[in-house]
Amino acid sequence: MRVFADLQLHSPYSRATSKNMNLKELAHFASMKGLNLVGTGDCTHPDWRKEIRTDLQDVPGSGLYRLRDGIVHVRYMITGEVNTTFQLGEKSRRIHHCLLLPSIESADAVGDRLAKYGNLASDGRPTLRASPPELVDEVLEADGQCVIFPAHAWTPWFSLFGANNGFNSLIDCYQDRSDKIFALETGMSSDPKMNWRLSQLDRLCLVSNSDAHSAWPWRLGREANVFALEHLTYHNMVDAIRDKDPKRFLFTIETSPAYGKYHWTGHRECQVSMSARDARKLDDTCPKCGKRMTLGVEERIEELADRPEGYKPKNAIGYRHLLPLSEIIAIVIGNVNPGSMKVWEKYNMLVGKFGSEYSVMLDVPEDQLLPVAGPEISGAILRVRNDDIFVEPGYDGVYGKLDLKKPAPVKKTVGLGLEQFV
Repeated sequence: MRVFADLQLHSPYSRATSKNMNLKELAHFASMKGLNLVGTGDCTHPDWRKEIRTDLQDVPGSGLYRLRDGIVHVRYMITGEVNTTFQLGEKSRRIHHCLLLPSIESADAVGDRLAKYGNLASDGRPTLRASPPELVDEVLEADGQCVIFPAHAWTPWFSLFGANNGFNSLIDCYQDRSDKIFALETGMSSDPKMNWRLSQLDRLCLVSNSDAHSAWPWRLGREANVFALEHLTYHNMVDAIRDKDPKRFLFTIETSPAYGKYHWTGHRECQVSMSARDARKLDDTCPKCGKRMTLGVEERIEELADRPEGYKPKNAIGYRHLLPLSEIIAIVIGNVNPGSMKVWEKYNMLVGKFGSEYSVMLDVPEDQLLPVAGPEISGAILRVRNDDIFVEPGYDGVYGKLDLKKPAPVKKTVGLGLEQFV
């Protein structure tokens, strides 16, 4: 079966998260999106674990869960995210990590061990006064079947390679526990082809998740992982990731990295943004105010890359660039809010006709899409599907913007027949 999985999101117990991000609401919108599997998020929070126990029941023999009352067939994996804050040398570090767990009992055990490092009830994504190696030890000693990997690895703050307080290598961060890490979350501002430029990441499996703080379909599943599994279980999915098996792990769904909030270097207060090349010419200094700009992911990757653009490792997991259907419709009908009634009317019509958003975005043939969606919306969907779009790059916390009036950038090839785009 084909499985669409979004394993990194948050509950109402996390800051800046919708109060409607409950398990039933999550299942409803996940089904509309086309997700078969979603993470619970925030499994270290004791009150959220109580809600998980109340609203979910285990699917025997799978390590996954489903709603106790409801006909939605979405499965849940117990997941979480934690922030480790620690001093290394003279520099303070704050790194976010994703957790995958095989049961709610495992989450209890992990919570018991992590409670000594911080107040787990203070936030769904707690801050722990622990180093990454300590985190790895505590989680895996609680249950050796758990999985840990860096969250949104390139954002300037709170990430493995973050320009502001991150590291230059996985080993610098996880030290002698690095061999326990076998995956890396790329985040919205980068995609696999950008990460392929670092040979140090070759052994890691690149995964993508939404980090959603709302169940709205323009947040949930905007990035996801697509598997082909004979049986949907925790262990089958973890094994497919660990083995980087392209027969079982088919591809990731990625937003265009330019759409992410930190793709380009820039300064939001002055509304200044620029490519890595131009930022380097200015020594990353804002040309309007003279302050240091927030270093974008594109520039940070340039700093650490040891390969040219276009390099693709052998047996790399593929990817597809997509953007949320709600946002595409909103732009086509006049740059309205994606939550407006006009957008919902068109969105519900398409999803009702073709089954899910992913079906609309990935599978429905043009001759079937056109009479239902109309020429403008179907044309925009096909352009996004074919990666034939222009996105004004995001910077310094500002999302990128899809511009359907501009042509897509020319897709170039780089030496030795290696293509820049998949």
